[in-house]
Amino acid sequence: QVQLLESGGGTVQAGGSLNLSCTIVKQSAGGHCMGWFRQAPGKEREGVAALIREKTAKYSESVEGRFTMSQSGSKRALTLRMNDLKHEDTAMYFCEAAENIRGYCSGSLKETDYSEWGQGTQVTVSS
Repeated sequence: QVQLLESGGGTVQAGGSLNLSCTIVKQSAGGHCMGWFRQAPGKEREGVAALIREKTAKYSESVEGRFTMSQSGSKRALTLRMNDLKHEDTAMYFCEAAENIRGYCSGSLKETDYSEWGQGTQVTVSS
């Protein structure tokens, strides 16, 4: 069982930047693969970024080049650095964890590959 806590959300103007954090409060035995997902009202939850290695991640096409995901050296904190924010980035953002059964992380952006998530943090981008 993994307990996650997101923070850093808020309201920013279009074109602005915002950094989100995810603290792994509790961590079960073994490693985990981590990702960031978001969900806007009336829309399906979508993958935004997923770690392959500590400072290497895979991104959705909609955020590629604007968002950067990384993990702390202690592996107890995640950061999502968001630049050039667009109105369509407005959503509740969640960090999610999957058990690293295979011993590596593929950078999956599929929601069904993850089993744990926090309560989320709201990001609102004004026009």
